[in-house]
Amino acid sequence: MTFVASDALGREVSAYVDHLRVERGLSANTLAAYGRDLQRYGAWLRSRGVDDPQAITGDTLEAYATSLRSPGPGEPILAPASIARMLAAVRGLHRFWAIEHVTTDDLARYVTPPKATRRLPKALSVDEVQRLIAAAGADSDSPLTTSSQLCDVALTELLYGTGARISEIVALDVDDLERALSDPTMGLRLIGKGDKERLVPLGSYARAAVEAWLVRGRPALAGRAVRATPALLLNERGGRLTRQSAFNRIRAAAMRAGIAAEVSPHSLRHSYATHLLDGGADVRVVQELLGHASVTTTQIYTLVTVDHLRDVYQEAHPRARDADRHRARVD
Repeated sequence: MTFVASDALGREVSAYVDHLRVERGLSANTLAAYGRDLQRYGAWLRSRGVDDPQAITGDTLEAYATSLRSPGPGEPILAPASIARMLAAVRGLHRFWAIEHVTTDDLARYVTPPKATRRLPKALSVDEVQRLIAAAGADSDSPLTTSSQLCDVALTELLYGTGARISEIVALDVDDLERALSDPTMGLRLIGKGDKERLVPLGSYARAAVEAWLVRGRPALAGRAVRATPALLLNERGGRLTRQSAFNRIRAAAMRAGIAAEVSPHSLRHSYATHLLDGGADVRVVQELLGHASVTTTQIYTLVTVDHLRDVYQEAHPRARDADRHRARVD
């Protein structure tokens, strides 16, 4: 992500992005998101004649926040979560400038991000996950025979079996699986956000799917590559499978499985966490498995579980059913 470096504003924004990349070790995707948000902020400032950080005031920041909450004619209406993310990027920028003495004051305090609506993650049922995996291994006409189908099954089993982010799975190399495949007691090493490492168990279904892919599927696709790659999952040309291609494959499998809900690789991560908590796993353990920095992020899944328990109670408890029938008679 590049910025206009011909003025002080562009140079200082670039310095902050470099800090995020080098000092904080943010991932490429996170850096890209910060870059887009800060480019928008920089463009807004320049449109009002501000090209130097020292010329920004609290009133300037309040006006920018207002412009996000109340866009002008023809401008898209932003979701509260998007506004919160954009303002968080601006707050971080101004804190950095204050620490580095680019500005004499930390203007971040003038920005109050909106309280984003807490959306419950959408998890698939166990039956839907099983149907999805089965559909990943077969197109509409033929059984599991092709290399690509073996790759799709390995992809789906890894996503659901480890709860990993799709970026973590497509980044895996063949060598990364050696320890987990040779010894079932060893975990799979994943590199998460901020280059943080964690070990997650690799279940028998995921292990079997990966072994089948490595033995019966990957060699054929690897032979199509212009140059050799260490990547675990490959596309039809023998190159590393991309996030977008993985998304398309999961979505296609969901359609074949007849799943009406929108399904993505992240749906399997949500399902992994929800099913673990439904099964009695401690939220702290799930936090470690997911690689969340804070347990607060993981606790949103407990809300899903509470809803599930309430539904089970309504269906299964005699007095709950009696109460429903009583209300029906009253109505």
